[in-house]
Amino acid sequence: MKNESVLDNPVWYALTEQHDAHCIDYGAVKFYKPDFTPFGATQNPEETASAIEQHSKLLKDFFIVGNKPTMPTSFNPPIKYVGLQMIVYHKIKYPITETIIKLNEAHYQDLIALTKLVYPEFFKAKTNTLGRYYGIYKNEKLVAITGERMQTNNFIEISAVITHPDFLGHGYAKQLITHTANKIFEKNKIPFLHVDETNLGPINLYKKLGFVTRRKIEYWKISC
Repeated sequence: MKNESVLDNPVWYALTEQHDAHCIDYGAVKFYKPDFTPFGATQNPEETASAIEQHSKLLKDFFIVGNKPTMPTSFNPPIKYVGLQMIVYHKIKYPITETIIKLNEAHYQDLIALTKLVYPEFFKAKTNTLGRYYGIYKNEKLVAITGERMQTNNFIEISAVITHPDFLGHGYAKQLITHTANKIFEKNKIPFLHVDETNLGPINLYKKLGFVTRRKIEYWKISC
C-alpha cells in the first residue's frame, strides 16, 4: 500500500520528489518555475509572506495550494477556490475506439492552441514537459488532450483534460483519461486529479470511470 499522505500537500511533495528540478525553493515555500505551472505550496502557512513577495516579481498571478497563506501586508487578500482531489485505484476498463497518440514537440503548437482556447490560466509554455501528454486528432486537427502534471514518487496527477468545444459528446475525454490512467498504472504508480468542486459535469465523468473523492483541497489565488 502506497502512503497517500503526500497527496495532502501534492505540490510540495511533487517539488520535493520527482519535480525538484523545476522548483524555486524559498525555504518555507516551494513554487514551480513560472514556465511550468503557477502553483506553489508550503508546510507552514504562517511563513509565506516573504516568498509570496519574491515570487510576485516573476509571475503576476499564481496560487498557493493548501492552507490559507499569510500575505505580505501590501497585498490584497487571496481568493479561495475549492477543488476535489479524486483518485482511482484500479485500471479503467472503458473501451478505447479512437486512435490516441503520444504528443511530442511536433505537436506543440497544436497543443498550445487548444489549451489557450480552453485552459489558458494554468497551462504554461513548459507544462507539457512535466509528464506525458496524449491526444486525438480529427482531420489533422488536435481536438482532445489529456496529460500528466504533478508527480511524486508514487502518484501522478492527470491534468489538462481538454476537448475542443466543437468536438464534445464523442467520449474523447473518457478514452483519453482511461489511456492516461492505465499508462500511469503501468509505471506502478497511482493516478489522481483535481477538479473544481462546482464543476459537476467532469466530476460525474470521473466517478463513472472509477475515481473517488479523496479530499477537498484549497487553491489560494494571489494577484499583484
